[in-house]
Amino acid sequence: MGVTILTQFPTENKTGTQVLEMLSKRILALGSSPQGHFLVDCETYTSVPQLGHQRTVHVLHNSEQPATVFSLLETGTKTIPLATDGLFDLLMMKMSHFYTSKKLTKAECKGPRYEVGDFCVKLGTVTVSSNFKGVLVEVEYRPCVVPALCWDLLKEFIQGFLGLSAPLNPPNYLQNRMQDVYSPIDTIHQYLEHFTVFRKSLGVRP
Repeated sequence: MGVTILTQFPTENKTGTQVLEMLSKRILALGSSPQGHFLVDCETYTSVPQLGHQRTVHVLHNSEQPATVFSLLETGTKTIPLATDGLFDLLMMKMSHFYTSKKLTKAECKGPRYEVGDFCVKLGTVTVSSNFKGVLVEVEYRPCVVPALCWDLLKEFIQGFLGLSAPLNPPNYLQNRMQDVYSPIDTIHQYLEHFTVFRKSLGVRP
């Protein structure tokens, strides 16, 4: 796993399918080859009032790491990341008396993935509670694990097929972690950041 940048692409009144078709043509024109599909999903749980201070647990799955369940516990003052195996899903089900699932906030991002040279590109439509909300583009540069060392290269590559819609600066989450070693949980943080924005646009508290 290398460094991943996640960015939103404007839909401009187009459907998700139309945007993905357009972006797929652009990335194929760069000489990429289709490599299946991907899926990232997120379900959010909130603690019951009897536990005192409210806690929120975001549980995410990424098809790139099929044996891992990612969770982010928000305590109000800090966020605690955790990577576990599939038994964590069963644990959350058994803790239903303490944490309740917020079904209206279930988010998914899925679509085709492509490989071109040292890059992996994923084009995903985002739905929140089955409502289409937007398109996310994930670009991974595999040979590097420190964002600061490959940000300029990533930016140039992304500009090659996103044009003016490409980000000029690193994602908010990464801006304070540019010198750190990148890991899969950093990708999960970026997805949650975007899912939270999409949820708010539905008027639903994340």
